[in-house]
Order: sequence, then C-alpha cells, then structure tokens
Amino acid sequence: MKQTIEQIDVGGKRVLMRVDFNVPIRDGVITDDRRIEMALPSIKSVLNRGGTLTLMSHLGRPTGNGYEEEFSLSPVAERLSDLLERKVVFSDEDTTSEIVLLENLRFSAGEKQGDASFAESLAAKGDIYCNDAFGTAHRNHASMVAVPEAMSGKPRVAGLLLAKELKYLDEAITHASKPFVAVLGGAKVSDKMGAIENLLGKVDTILIGGAMAYTFLAAMGKQIGSSLLEQDRIEDALRIISAAEKSPTSLLFPMDHVCAEEIKEGTVIQLVNDEIPDGWMGLDIGPETSSQYVEVLLEAKTIIWNGPMGVFELSPFDVGTRQIAEAIATATDGGAISIVGGGDSAAAISRFNLAPQMTHISTGGGASLQMLEGKAFLSVTKLDDTV
Repeated sequence: MKQTIEQIDVGGKRVLMRVDFNVPIRDGVITDDRRIEMALPSIKSVLNRGGTLTLMSHLGRPTGNGYEEEFSLSPVAERLSDLLERKVVFSDEDTTSEIVLLENLRFSAGEKQGDASFAESLAAKGDIYCNDAFGTAHRNHASMVAVPEAMSGKPRVAGLLLAKELKYLDEAITHASKPFVAVLGGAKVSDKMGAIENLLGKVDTILIGGAMAYTFLAAMGKQIGSSLLEQDRIEDALRIISAAEKSPTSLLFPMDHVCAEEIKEGTVIQLVNDEIPDGWMGLDIGPETSSQYVEVLLEAKTIIWNGPMGVFELSPFDVGTRQIAEAIATATDGGAISIVGGGDSAAAISRFNLAPQMTHISTGGGASLQMLEGKAFLSVTKLDDTV
C-alpha cells in the first residue's frame, strides 16, 4: 500500500502534484471536465489543511518544441478556478501563490524523454510530491518517474484518485469474489493479448467481443468475411486458445454476428450464425452471443470490462455493447463488484447513462489495461509505502 496525500501533514508546505488534466478542448472550450473534477478531492485535501499547490499536467500531443496554443492548459486553469471558487494562477514562474497550474509539460521534449535536468527544475517547485495521474501512470515520463526520483528524501505520495484506481484494479482483482468474469473487446487483439494471458487461471470466464474476436475465429478456421483480421497474430491467438483449454478459465467467443458491408448508419445488415460470407464484416455480437454472455454476467460477483462488443457509437451496432453494459449494471445492483476500464468502455457506459450503476470506472484506458496484464508501474514504485 502506498502512502496517500491524506496521511501526511501538508500545513505550510508546497505540494507538487501531478494531475491528469488531459481533457478534450474544442475552440478553446473544454467539452468534458470529468478529469478535472476527479482531481478535486486531492486538491481540496491539501488546501483545506493549510498547504499550497503547484499542479502539473500534460494535454494532447504537442511536438515538444515549445508553446503551441491549441494545447495550452489556459482553459483548464479557468475551469479549475470556477470549480474551486478561488483563483488559480497560471504560470511556470510563480512559486508562492496558493494554487499554481504550470503550462503543458509536453511543450518540453524533456517530459516524454524522462529528462533528469527537466525533472530537477520541476522538483524544485515542491516540498512534497503527489502523483494523482492514473491516466499516465504507465508512462515513464519525467513528471511521473524522474521528478519523484529527484525528490528522494521528501515525502512522495499517491493522490486520492490514484489510490482509488490502485485499490480497485489491483486489490479487487487479486482478492476477487467468484465467479470472476472478464469482458474484453475492442478493435485490436494485439492490445489485449497480454491481458488475456495474465487473466487465464485467475478468472472463471473471459467473454471476448469486438473486432478482436475475428482474429481468434480465423485462427479456429472460421470464415470471417471482411471482418478485421490481424494476420500476424494468428499464432498468438492459437497459443492462447490452447492455453485456455488447459486452464480452469472458460474462454468464450461470439457465436453469431451482426454484419454489414460498410460501417455507416442505415446500411443493410444481416444476422449471421457462425460463418461470415465474403464482403461482409462482423460489427457487433449477435443476440445468441449476447444472451449467453448476459447469463454469465448475471451470475458474476466480480466483473472487469475493457473494450466494447462492437461499433457502439453507431446504431444498430450498439445493441450488443448496451446489453452487456446493462447486464453488468444489474449484476452490480445485486452486489457484484464491477470495474470498467477507461477509454471506449467508459465512453460506452456514459453513452448508455449507466455510469452511476458501476462500482468503479477507471480514468485511464492504457493504464488499466496494463494492470490487467499484471505489469507494475515504475511511477508507482517511486512512491512511499505506508509505514
């Protein structure tokens, strides 16, 4: 267990806090401020106990060659001021104001490079280091790894959001109540290979959906038409299928498919059992698969979900993902623990207005997936353990 910001005295101290303010901004306006809201408990914990703050974050993918207006954190400073109802100073130079937000860390190439001298310049801005940026916890960037290294000897703690993510994604998985079910979907099987291999033998059932299912089905000799196929992953898929057969984990694949010749609203669809004809592609799980998956989920006591079952952004290919989401919500209402990975899964839950019914929705897609793979975060190892 890592020490958290709440467990240390911050009175009269300046806390250098890495947050994840990588929010969507269109024409200078923030379109979704959830990541800012998620950081408020840690920020308020410091302010309410007499500490001061220097906040640092990245935004988007600037070139690393200096200031780029479209990636400036200036709108974030304004929004944070509104949420906190107190002034947030937006400056790289101010080291005395109550709350300071630095400009986008990635304007410097040193951030992504993990540069030690860049980290030293940041480390000089605080008496205490706090990491509350789970969304980038899997990145070995300067603000995540080199800064806490440079602050050795000073308190280095987890923010409340990071601590919550670690609790659910690590402890809840390690000590899961059974039946334990994983739902894995999305486009690329290559993104999920590590997670599937790590979960074999740990979960009771893995439900596979999304375009990634078709590489597995092709490996099993099924006709998949024009469905997405990662040809270079066929051997990996066969290896995983073989490993699953020898493990106590049931690995289930779609039995029927909602297919179309093109991905667009209003296109002609056909429901296909088993083999998909040439020219057609699977874009959602079919009703038979959905029914089987829902039955498994309603019996589950722990559920982790990472990746949609189809092209959920487009009707009618959203039905399978919606039915899976509703089943997870129902299971949660019945006492199950449900953990939803970030990215597309979180977007789907939000689209279907089911977010309040989930136990935990992760703020980091890539980070949550790496945890499912059983990989440790170097950034987290740099934080102080509880005494």
